[in-house]
Parts: sequence; structure tokens; C-alpha cells
Amino acid sequence: MITTERHGPVALVILDRPKARNALTGAMIASLADELAIADADPGVAAIVLTGRDPAFCAGLDLTDLARTYEEVAAAPRGGDSAGGTAPVRRGLLAESSTPRIGAVNGPAVTGGLELALGCDFLIASERASFADTHARVGVLPAGGMTIRLPQLIGVNRARQMSLTGNFVDAATACSWGLVNEVVPHDQLLPRALALAGAIAESDPATVTELLAMYQALAHRGDEESYRDEARWSGRWMADRFDPAAFQAKRDGIIERGSSQQ
Repeated sequence: MITTERHGPVALVILDRPKARNALTGAMIASLADELAIADADPGVAAIVLTGRDPAFCAGLDLTDLARTYEEVAAAPRGGDSAGGTAPVRRGLLAESSTPRIGAVNGPAVTGGLELALGCDFLIASERASFADTHARVGVLPAGGMTIRLPQLIGVNRARQMSLTGNFVDAATACSWGLVNEVVPHDQLLPRALALAGAIAESDPATVTELLAMYQALAHRGDEESYRDEARWSGRWMADRFDPAAFQAKRDGIIERGSSQQ
């Protein structure tokens, strides 16, 4: 129910249960976690694209065994010691990753499916995409990061509106609200997501990993000390890793690339 393809330095991970609109079972969530962990640990993978097999991105948790699936999701470790050692920290349904993840939302992303999308570093949407939080309508509370990540992206009032009404938001509205970065024609979704992942792959992988860690640690703080933490973090990196000669060569290449994109 999870299919993984390699496109050069990019791992394309597909929720592959289209007849059930890619609804998540506990086993499917575990398999997804395994596939993402394998990709994250592979030094040849510079970026991950997560999508669903048409017609949906993910319809949420499987309603045929909702109680069992919900218990498995809610009880999954959030980090710290586990039987196998230290479990990865989870941000919602997905574990933190040192490899950037792009969500390519090809259709409806509903409730747990929306939480899954929110675990990506940013989202690109097909014109067919739509988004809804129906926790209240089915009588359960979020356990996959909804009340944390959604207001961070679209603001608490819009997040409340989505969660309390259960209404769907179309792709254009989701983009205007900041939930997704871009909306593209449906047949261009994967090419665009893979192109963005390829652009990530062009950068130094160690720097990408460190920059992603900075965003994970600092992006949602905004307190005065966070600015000092960023400066200290950068200072350590510059002292340990900065190469002036390599910097000059890379800067010249960046200027040429920028000119070609104008």
C-alpha cells in the first residue's frame, strides 16, 4: 500500500491504495514510516516527495476499523527511549526527517490525510486538491498535529474555522491562506514537485540538513532568544565548516543560475 520510486537523488513515496482513496490503516502508517526512514537514511537521497495515487491524496484514517487505527496512531511514540533505543521525534503523524520532504497533494487531503500533508516541509497542490479537517464531524480529537501545525501555517482563526466547521477548502483558497506554496495543473504536479526536489539536491547535503534542523528548532519560536540561538548556530557552522574558496565558486554559479531563471 506504499510504493517508493527513485528519480535520481529524489525518493517518490506514494500512498497506493486508490480504491480506498488512500485511507490510512495502522499497518499503512507503519509501512509509510519505514519507507520514509529508509529514504532519510540513504545518503543518495537528497529530497523526498510524498503523494497519493489518484484520485485522492489521502482520505484520512480508515473508517472500517477507525477505533483500532486511531489508537495505533495516538499511541505511537513521540520520541525518547523505546524498546529499540531512541525513537525519532514525531511532529504529528510523521517523524522528523533530516531529508527535506515535499508534499505533492493530488486530490482531497482530509483529516488524518491533512495531518499527513502538514508533516511535510512544504506543499505543492494540484488544481484538484482540497483540504478538510472533519475530526469534529466524526466525534474524535486530533492526535496527528492538527492543532499545532495548521494554525502555524494559516493562522489560528482560519484553523479554527476549518476544524469547527469541517468544510472543505479548495486549492486556490489553500494557497491564498498559506497552506500550500503553489497550485499547478494536475498533470504538472509531479513534474513540478520533482523539479523542486531536484533543485534541493543541487545544494550541499550537509548544509541542507543543518538548515532544515534550524527551521525545525527555530521557525515557530519568535522569542528574542531564538535570534541569539540562530546567530550562535551559524557561528559554530562558519567556524567549523566554512570554506572561502568553495564559497566563491558556488556564489558565481548561483549568480549564473539566477540570471537564467529571470
